[in-house]
Formats: sequence, structure tokens, C-alpha cells
Amino acid sequence: MADKILFVDDETSVLDGYRRILFRDYEVYTAEGGAEGLAAIREHGPFSVVISDMRMPEMSGAQFLAEVRRQSPDSVRMLLTGYASLDAAMEAVNQGNIFRFLTKPCTKEVLVAAINAGLAQYRLTTVERELLERTLMGSIKLLTEVLSAASPEAFGRSMRIAHYVRHLVAKFALPSPWRFEAAAMLSQLGCVTLDPEFVKESYVADNLSPEDRVRFTAHPEIAKRLLDNIPRLEPIAWMIGQQLILEAKQGSQDAPSTFDKDILLGARMLRLAVAIDGLRMQGLTCDDAIVKIHDRQSEFGSELVEALADIEPETAAMELRKVAASKLTTGMILQQEIRTKSGMLVVPNGHEITHALLIKINNYAAAGTIGRDIMVLAPD
Repeated sequence: MADKILFVDDETSVLDGYRRILFRDYEVYTAEGGAEGLAAIREHGPFSVVISDMRMPEMSGAQFLAEVRRQSPDSVRMLLTGYASLDAAMEAVNQGNIFRFLTKPCTKEVLVAAINAGLAQYRLTTVERELLERTLMGSIKLLTEVLSAASPEAFGRSMRIAHYVRHLVAKFALPSPWRFEAAAMLSQLGCVTLDPEFVKESYVADNLSPEDRVRFTAHPEIAKRLLDNIPRLEPIAWMIGQQLILEAKQGSQDAPSTFDKDILLGARMLRLAVAIDGLRMQGLTCDDAIVKIHDRQSEFGSELVEALADIEPETAAMELRKVAASKLTTGMILQQEIRTKSGMLVVPNGHEITHALLIKINNYAAAGTIGRDIMVLAPD
């Protein structure tokens, strides 16, 4: 597939010239002005390289590239202008973080060399990011597997919370959505330090003693401290630490200045997802929980609460089946408690079966200490 390049200029003849001299080497898109350029990014992006003229009506090249940086941060940005004042260069570099500053007239050789350098930078950036995200998500999956074996109730809750967060992230089209999903999946990690039965009781009890309430509400900070030791997970750790803090008591000064506004929004999303799941665990339906959360819009923000209105149930594409323990697979959701014949709880109702949990159940089944058939929700 050819590399996609976007040229933005307010002169049609200039754009025609770019297409004519470069169409054999690249997949060239053009847009007349900044507004049309942003529309092209939304409809045809991402682009490997975006090259903009500086002097355009309504939106300067520097302003346009600054918005490109926000909407498509991996795209390499270049500015091509007929005049090269120091002020213009400084504005472009500071607002748009441009890769090259080119002047008109620009020969084909100079332009092609700049584009090829931009493509090399784009590939380096995207490969590094994809490798980093795959590595981090692998580590996160390992931690969730550990959580599923150590505290099935906490793991089940983290998966439900992740369902709400995924919906909200898609609604707001946040970049690097893995960050917010990871925060949701690891939101209950601190519960590994607590007794599983105490965790189960704490999720639904309204009358915990002051001492028990302090023990339970410390779990977000415990998870945060565990994750703070992993490079690149600092924003995720911070979001997790905020999940039980009321918005009214939360100030933006609590967040490190290096975090972008999406991380602040992600913390609010996680708080909302935790609150919704808390209502669900009290026996409310998803619709009733959303209705009740409307009374707390000042805490979470009306735009987030309204975004949950059309969320699909977690089990929308599942059907109820009775399955032999030996036939269980990952992704199924238990519809009964699994207890040993002596009455010891192995896995609570509603838990999603993970690879680690599947091994645990199979070991109990092989020993003959649990029943043969188990009710589950399985993919339809």
C-alpha cells in the first residue's frame, strides 16, 4: 500500500502541482484550507505525512498543524511557506511541533527528500508505539490473569468496569484507547492484598465498620503503588488511584502537569464505571443504574452520564448453556457458583473464565471435588 500524504493549501493550482509530480510515488490527498484538511484526516486518515502552507485564510498553517497534532499525533507534520520569518517559524514549531520547515519555491528533489525523511520518522514512531503497547498489554493481561486466580470476585468486577470504559472511550474517540482499558482492567488489582470473601462482602455491603471501610478503600492506592514501578504506566496508575475519589473533592492540581486532559477525562470515566457497577451489584438493572446515576451528574459530568444511555449489556450476544467442566472455554461467564463437595467456594457466580481460572477449574474437576456440569453464558 502506498504511503498516504496530505497537502493543504488555499491555492488549487499549487495542490494540482503536488498531485502531478508525486502521484507515482505516494498516495496523495489534497485539501483547500485547514477546515477541509481536518475533514480529510477524519475521513481518510491517518496520514503518514501532512504538509501545509503557512499563510491561509481563516486558519493559518501553524494553527492547522497544531490541531493535526491533537487529532493525529503520529502524523509527521511539515510547513511549506513562501516567506520565512522568525516569528512564523517559532509559532509553527511551538504549536504544531513540526518535523520540517520548507520554503517556496521548493524543488521536487527537496520535497521528496523531506517526505521520505518524514516517512522514516513515521514508521519509527508507529513501530515503537505498537511494540510498546503490545508489550504493556501483555504485562497487563498477565496481571489480570493473576487477579482472576487470586480474587475471582475482583477480576469479575474489573471486566465489567472495562465494558463501561470501552463504551465511553469509543464515544469520545480518545487516542490510545488501550490506556483507559488497562486502567479499568487493573482497577481492582489492589484487592489481591485482601481476603477474597472480604472483597466480595465489601463490594455490596453498606454497613462496613469504619476499620473495614478503610481497609477496603485503600485498594486503589495499593494498585497505584504497584503500577508506579512500571515505566510508562504512570498515567494508568494515577487513574486507578482516583477511582473512589469524589469529583467535588478532586482538583486538577492532584494530577501531574505532564498528563494530558484525556487522562483527566479517563479518571472521571473510571469513577463513573465503578459507580455504575456498584449499583449493578446492589441488584439494579443497567437501565435503572443509569437512571439513578443521573442524580450524580455534578460528580461525573453530564456528558459522561449521557454517553452511557445506549450502552449494550455485557451479555448481549451470549446464550445460557449447561456445559461439562471439561468443555469450558475462556470467555464463558459462570451463571452459578462453583463449590467443592465440602462447600468451599472455588469461583463465584458471574465470573468470566480466563486461562488461569480454566486450569484451576480443570484441576478441581480432575480430582472429582466439583460437579460435572456447570451453567454458563456462552457466545451465541
